[in-house]
Amino acid sequence: MTTTTTAPKPRMTHREVMQALTGLLMGMFVSILAGTVVSSSLPVIVSDLNGSQTAYTWVVTATLLATTVSTPIWGKLADLGNRKLLLQIALMMFVLASAAAGFAQDTNFLIAMRIIQGLAGGGMGALSQIVMADILSPRERGKYMGLFGAVMALGTVGGPLIGGFITDTINWRWNFFVALPVAIVAVIMIQRTLHLPAVTKRAFKIDYLGIILLSAGVALLLIWMSLGGSEFEWASPTSYLMIGGAVLALGLFVVVELRASEPLINLALFRNRTFTFAVIASLAVGISLFGTSVFLSQYMIMARGATATQAGLMTFPMMAGLLVISTVAGWLISKFGKWKALVVVGSILQVIGLFLLGTIHYDTNFVLVGTYMFILGAGVGLVMQNLVLVVQNAVAQKDLGVASSAVTFFRTLGGTAGTAGLGALLAVSIPNMLSDRKTELANAMASLGDKAAAVSASLNSGSLPDVSALPGPVRVIIESTYGDAVAGLFAFAAPLSLITVIAVLLIPNQSLSNQTRTERLAEEQLEAKPGMLAAQPSDGGVHAESVVGTEPGAADSARR
Repeated sequence: MTTTTTAPKPRMTHREVMQALTGLLMGMFVSILAGTVVSSSLPVIVSDLNGSQTAYTWVVTATLLATTVSTPIWGKLADLGNRKLLLQIALMMFVLASAAAGFAQDTNFLIAMRIIQGLAGGGMGALSQIVMADILSPRERGKYMGLFGAVMALGTVGGPLIGGFITDTINWRWNFFVALPVAIVAVIMIQRTLHLPAVTKRAFKIDYLGIILLSAGVALLLIWMSLGGSEFEWASPTSYLMIGGAVLALGLFVVVELRASEPLINLALFRNRTFTFAVIASLAVGISLFGTSVFLSQYMIMARGATATQAGLMTFPMMAGLLVISTVAGWLISKFGKWKALVVVGSILQVIGLFLLGTIHYDTNFVLVGTYMFILGAGVGLVMQNLVLVVQNAVAQKDLGVASSAVTFFRTLGGTAGTAGLGALLAVSIPNMLSDRKTELANAMASLGDKAAAVSASLNSGSLPDVSALPGPVRVIIESTYGDAVAGLFAFAAPLSLITVIAVLLIPNQSLSNQTRTERLAEEQLEAKPGMLAAQPSDGGVHAESVVGTEPGAADSARR
């Protein structure tokens, strides 16, 4: 088989960049919307298809699994093949799977289509970041990061609102159709406006065994994290078999990657300090941030009596913090070329935001809760996208796709682990806290008279109670219990987020290059020729002497 190496081409104008980014942003919005638009209507969907609680869980888990597993695969393919074509393939996969999901007659078919949606979503998420490196230098990329933050906020907050409205006013099936026009337009826009460098061919091998082993190992690990404690006990033969299988598969994956001529993940990248500490920081961000943000909606519903739609609106301060601060930070990075201080401040804001959210109760003034969420969102905006930026700036450009997708992969993996672990902690703490208040709860139940039996049956059913339907005395106890329990998750996660601070501090403060991926790749290929410039550093980093050590723009001017 063959792949491509790029040849330099003139820089794109600002107008051309904005036209190209329009298609990319629309594709990214589609992938986010696919995961969020059904979140508020899943109970209705699964009930209408006569699905079980297990089916409900798998509708969510299947997409997450597919996205996580496929992300590094798309990243490797981006290094080997035509990135524009891969992006369009991912979008078309999404279009077809979404259309089919809207016609599902049972949960098995729906889950299968959600898997394909997840595969496509992994491609769009990874490839959009990689393609940006083709058309923008790391220094230029900062000012455009705010657009990605805006799309993320719109998809995350708007998805549940759109889904709830469509389900209530039309039919849940239209949740799967609503993004189709956007995806189709994105394919057309990418075809017309995204012009990547010309390519020449070279031979390559696809690491099929690496793909199989990584997929098997990660899938087993994520299934265990997602279903452990609910579908089977954490300490059970099923758990032990899944953990053992995951460890074996991932161990064999490492062995295979060390021997492969075209490894799926180049393990030599871990010799690069920037890449290694960015991966650690991303894993910690996933565990401490995404694992806790999942429970913000549960706090709004269970502790403050909000509906699903209201809960989506009430978490908007966090998305606003992400959008506003990431936009400002991106502008500052592009203007001054400095990123380290902003990322360090962001990691500290994450710790502060989580610590403050760990102090809330069910009746805390919402202005305060919103302020705490804004601080946490600001921390995310300063850290999350910029970790990808500094990695793209620091690795050899032939490995840019693998390195970029690895950061996203470990962040998603950490988020899944955090969600599962903190969810298990919440499942244990709620009964314990209610047990500590059993006298108070018994007195509240006694005051209900004939209604006590029905309320007691609802609380003991094993499912989440409808807080808004509970009588006043009991409702206050349930709300305060859930409020304190969810706050406890944030307090538990705050120390974990210190890992992000330490990892970010250890990332080398490398200057951002003024060259696009195409220009840097051409330079690396030139340096690789005997008798030419110095060979590439062993850690795979940017060549400071040839890119950063010159006067700003000198290397670029010489090539133009």
